[in-house]
Amino acid sequence: MKKPSPRADHLRRALAQEAARVMSEHGVRDFLFAKRKAAERFGVVDGSVLPRNIEIEEALQEYQRLFGGESHVESLFAQRQVALDVMQRLREFQPRLVGPVLAGTATQHDDVLLHAFAERVETLSLRLMDQGIPFEVGERRLRYTAERIVQQPALRLEVDDQPVEIAVFPLDGIRQSPVSPVDGKPMRRADAAEVAALIEAG
Repeated sequence: MKKPSPRADHLRRALAQEAARVMSEHGVRDFLFAKRKAAERFGVVDGSVLPRNIEIEEALQEYQRLFGGESHVESLFAQRQVALDVMQRLREFQPRLVGPVLAGTATQHDDVLLHAFAERVETLSLRLMDQGIPFEVGERRLRYTAERIVQQPALRLEVDDQPVEIAVFPLDGIRQSPVSPVDGKPMRRADAAEVAALIEAG
């Protein structure tokens, strides 16, 4: 394979940084959309120089370190507190935190994303109703392999003005995590104890 030129490497980094800026400032979570906006700004039409999602995620972490400051730290702390609150309320469903709030790359626009496990979605719905928590029922599209994409039932709610989405899996779904849109590896999941430790460390 031909080694990329230093100019191409530099352009790829610049595109990753611009895509990260778009995601951070506008609350965009679609990597492809962010890449296209970055390419448009730089007038790039060659798809081979577009950064990979993992490169954009790394640029996003760097952007938040440089420009997020105290407000990023505070909003991430609040999102993790909400996550832990919901996880403790639904502990019997073995909830796990996933996505940007776990990774630390969440912006103030991001939802808290949880995975929960139940024989029937209605069981979890009834628990929320018992606690007087309003919610909406929907779906989340999740990928397991290149060929296997599943529409997973999901419940959407708000806690302290923070949107929360809970994707509900069968009980054995705890053994196989969907793949992450960032690196294509199984999505990292954190239980309540891990989230509490992150809050304590933060």
